[in-house]
Amino acid sequence: MKNKRFIYKSVSVLMLAGIGLGAISCNNSNLEDVQNTGTFDSSNYFQNEEQSYSGLVATYDMLRKYSGGFENMVTFFNGASDDFYSGGGNSSDGAGIQGFSNYSINPVIMPASYWKDYYQGIAKANLLLDRIPNANMNDQTRKRFIAEAKVLRSLYYFELLRMFKNIPLVLKPILVTDDYYNIPQAKPEDVYNQIEGDIISAINDLPMTIPSSNKAELGRITQGSARAILGKIYLYDKKYTQAAAEFSQVNGTPGGTSQYGYKLVANFADLWAVDNKFTSESILEVMHTNGSNADWGFWGSGKDEGNSVNQMVGIISYGKVDTSPVVNTAPSIHKGWGFNPATDNLFAFMQGDPRLDATIFNAKALVQQNKITYSPGFKDTGYFLNKYLPRTQDETTLPGVVELNFRQNYIAIRLADTYLMEAEALGGSGARAQALLDAVRARVGLSSVPVSMQAIKNERRRELAGEGHRWFDLVRWGDSPAVLGSRGFTAGKNEILPIPFNELTNTALKQNPGY
Repeated sequence: MKNKRFIYKSVSVLMLAGIGLGAISCNNSNLEDVQNTGTFDSSNYFQNEEQSYSGLVATYDMLRKYSGGFENMVTFFNGASDDFYSGGGNSSDGAGIQGFSNYSINPVIMPASYWKDYYQGIAKANLLLDRIPNANMNDQTRKRFIAEAKVLRSLYYFELLRMFKNIPLVLKPILVTDDYYNIPQAKPEDVYNQIEGDIISAINDLPMTIPSSNKAELGRITQGSARAILGKIYLYDKKYTQAAAEFSQVNGTPGGTSQYGYKLVANFADLWAVDNKFTSESILEVMHTNGSNADWGFWGSGKDEGNSVNQMVGIISYGKVDTSPVVNTAPSIHKGWGFNPATDNLFAFMQGDPRLDATIFNAKALVQQNKITYSPGFKDTGYFLNKYLPRTQDETTLPGVVELNFRQNYIAIRLADTYLMEAEALGGSGARAQALLDAVRARVGLSSVPVSMQAIKNERRRELAGEGHRWFDLVRWGDSPAVLGSRGFTAGKNEILPIPFNELTNTALKQNPGY
């Protein structure tokens, strides 16, 4: 008889109807203000528009996996790239992030949340898609909710594909009467086909845009964000013609304003201003706020709404030196945990680039100038990720713990990213690819360079440094063995992650090769 402990595994319980989707209370109808308040009986829920919207918001909450909680995507994948180290207080500060950074990662230390959190989001979407057709609401709203749930489910499956490749495909709520012990892993191509088809079927039921004045709906999926997600999925699925076609609709004329209202912001550094949310460049943005008053007791549970990247990349024991009567011009920075110090290689690579100062904070130079002091963390280089570096002025004034309540949003997809992905999908050649590359460079005052795949790779590295994309880029291009071999990367193994050990026990799941 199979071990009944499997009932606690993520692909079962988190997908059971009525489990994993909290009862939701709405405040001002804004996605970022909705809080999870506990479990409920789903059989009596989703009866009307209000209840269905609450469930939809809970499905959106899983986007915070990118930048919320200690096990967030940004710091984890930054630390495994050639641009950053794991960092932290010491070599044992977070076994998962340390193991991934030096490629000693294995199924035991692989954080389970990267598997089960996305399956929890999928379970919520499945429950919505199962119940909303019978809910009491107008058909236009129903279609929009269904479309949003489909796109979110597709995005969560895409992240699982990128990380683990060999994953179960579950498209309906799993009941206790189902044989959830034997859910097989699907062929990756079948998962790709499913999620691509789901987004295609959803696009026309989504609004073209959401006006910036409509604050209650900012952050929701639109036709533009759905096409950008679909284009990215096509790119990873090596369907380059389809990817370029989707991106071209998102991007419009390079440097101009697209049909969805997207336009590069004039000043690159403005993208990282904490209260500069939902700019014209933002396509998919993850909302963070100090409004949940997050505390240690529920950090990373889904109820907390702060940006954890800020605290994690902050500088350990940072302090300004008293230089009176001369004014010390060093910034006032919140003391952090020292994760993701930038590599010397990245700092050298970005020399002369106008984006350098907005991207990397040079603490080493300020120490040499006797303006600041700090405690070096693990793999310290003196260079820190300025895009998410927390300032003291951004510390919460509400009752929550300061470390857990930074409110900077994370932009998961932005226009410069889709410009460069379209240029890549076009094979790095032609007038359109040249114009896309030129637009990204012109925004920061750089002159044109001949378009090529290498030029696009270089531009992505400089433009998107520290935003969590580099590792995936290297794997997609096939460059990871050469670039990351000195870190311990093994070709044919480390392109994907090990499935967490506890997910395999007494199941039909098979571990990924090499682990």
